[in-house]
Amino acid sequence: MARIAGVDLPRNKRVVIGLTSIFGIGLSTSKMILTKLGINEDTKVSQLTDDEVNKIRNEISSIKIEGALKSEVQMNIKRLMDTGTYRGKRHRRGLPVRGQRTRTNARTRKGKRKTVAGKKKAAAKK
Repeated sequence: MARIAGVDLPRNKRVVIGLTSIFGIGLSTSKMILTKLGINEDTKVSQLTDDEVNKIRNEISSIKIEGALKSEVQMNIKRLMDTGTYRGKRHRRGLPVRGQRTRTNARTRKGKRKTVAGKKKAAAKK
């Protein structure tokens, strides 16, 4: 079991895909790390030697990942909200930030729809 930066990498996946389970490492960063270290991308995580795992750990230690990256992102959002920018206001209200429409869709940001009762029609008199 390869444990890097506090994350257990999935054993049955290729190394290039397994590294992307670490927050802050995408596919391009994963490929860059493996080519720099000379590790084959097609190797399964379970087939990595201890030496290779240590090399990957040392290389990843220079990249901002996991907790430090998450706190930086939260501080950036807080800065936007404090300065009162349009993006900050959208974050505060829980609406889409990047220009998506909200008349329809946007359920991920707005939450589950709450039904509003309609007006009752007056009873028709004969």
